[in-house]
Amino acid sequence: MNSLPDLSSLPDRLLALLGPDASHPLMFSSGLFWALFVAFLPVYAWLRNSGRIAAMKIFVSAFSLYFFFHNSGWLFLLLVFTAAIDWGVSHRIASASSVGARRAWLLFSLILSLGVLVAFKYTNFFIDNLRMLTGDAAFRPVSLTLPLGLSFYTFRTISYVVDVFRRRIDPAQSFLDYLFFLSFFPCLTAGPIVRADHFMPQLTADALRQPVDRARIYGGFFTVLMGVIKKAVIADYLAQYSNIAFGNPSGYSGVELLMGALGYGLQIYCDFSGYSDMAIGLGAILGFDLGINFDFPYRSRNVTEFWRRWHISLSLWLRDYLYIPLGGNRRGAVRQYVNLLVTMLLGGLWHGAAWTFIAWGAGHGVALCLHKRCKVWLDRLPDGGLVGFLSWALTFAWVIFLFIFFRADSFDTAREMIVGIATRFDPAYFPEFAKVRYVWTALFLSVFALHFVPTPFYDRLRDLFVRSPWIVKFVLFVAVVQLAISFASADVQPFIYTQF
Repeated sequence: MNSLPDLSSLPDRLLALLGPDASHPLMFSSGLFWALFVAFLPVYAWLRNSGRIAAMKIFVSAFSLYFFFHNSGWLFLLLVFTAAIDWGVSHRIASASSVGARRAWLLFSLILSLGVLVAFKYTNFFIDNLRMLTGDAAFRPVSLTLPLGLSFYTFRTISYVVDVFRRRIDPAQSFLDYLFFLSFFPCLTAGPIVRADHFMPQLTADALRQPVDRARIYGGFFTVLMGVIKKAVIADYLAQYSNIAFGNPSGYSGVELLMGALGYGLQIYCDFSGYSDMAIGLGAILGFDLGINFDFPYRSRNVTEFWRRWHISLSLWLRDYLYIPLGGNRRGAVRQYVNLLVTMLLGGLWHGAAWTFIAWGAGHGVALCLHKRCKVWLDRLPDGGLVGFLSWALTFAWVIFLFIFFRADSFDTAREMIVGIATRFDPAYFPEFAKVRYVWTALFLSVFALHFVPTPFYDRLRDLFVRSPWIVKFVLFVAVVQLAISFASADVQPFIYTQF
């Protein structure tokens, strides 16, 4: 007689699964997240459709905080603390009778938010640099865990408080609404950096009583599937070779290193835009508009256009809350160039506590200054043909060149990559590379070519998916899952931007 399975340890295993576990993060590309989301969705739909708005907000906020808790443990309380302080500060700013008082409360909020960000993200960076400058071994790194999405929700709360100070928006009347906005799980990990003036109106009772139509739900589902393909199929597969090339640049030819750099450029685009697609798609399924975060950036013909297409929510944030307050282009050309350089240097430092990120930001700042300086002459050139191609090629080459610094773990690695490409480059290696890494090459060329397909084609494809029968949707879903399984490595690969 067969014995019954031992279920005595099931509660412990379930507790371990649902408890904090930074070694197995809860991400959009993990099976655990989708299992939880499938359980979450019908409860959410019932609460929203039945008009239980307050209960729905509590339920979503609790799920979002659990999402944070699973990845960062009790540090999720930091987000709750930040939300409570800035919600209270926003009301103080709105009710203050003098400009001085309003500025004092704003300064308090900025010091607190930026202080937490600097403490967790840059403490060891400063310690390492002090040790190198002084040679004193007493400066030792401290053990710190970077809270989930700290950089992203810090920027969201700063924009909220600043907008209240500028009287662009009124403070959120309900703390629950503000906590919902700040912790909303689709954009908690790595953006988009959705602003309160765009999101908060969607939390009004009237807005939430509007049914989520079929087109939005299935359109969101289609966007999620595209994000899964970008991340789990393309980015993770391309990463395998990029990691090899950047891991030992002295051991490869110039062609191999060039392909590693090009592959990383496509990898980070597919990884981050894939995450953004999943976040935006999940938001749409739940009935929320999170905007757009990428618009085919590798089509750009200059660096200014690139930053209008790449990580759009960050670009607009840097423009509105750093570049323009510094003076923008209102105080002469020299001041504009300084403002651009400062903005991009800080943008680079925001991405990571390392000099390589600062160099990446500086490179983009210099390119933006050069484009502004030469724009009068560039505008006289014909738009299209050879000039258009050369403009695109130069922009693309500079972006990929700078991504070497973004990916490299040190200046030595970046230097070895650049020197290797420049001194060991032989075009005769291309056929051999394509022969040995034919799957990688085919995937790279296909995805790169798809980047230049006109945007209306993708809009029509989404509309076809929305109108298709359920069996077609199911077959496509199964095909995407199978693709992800076929290309998957042993472990779920984290999104690149979750480390920022």
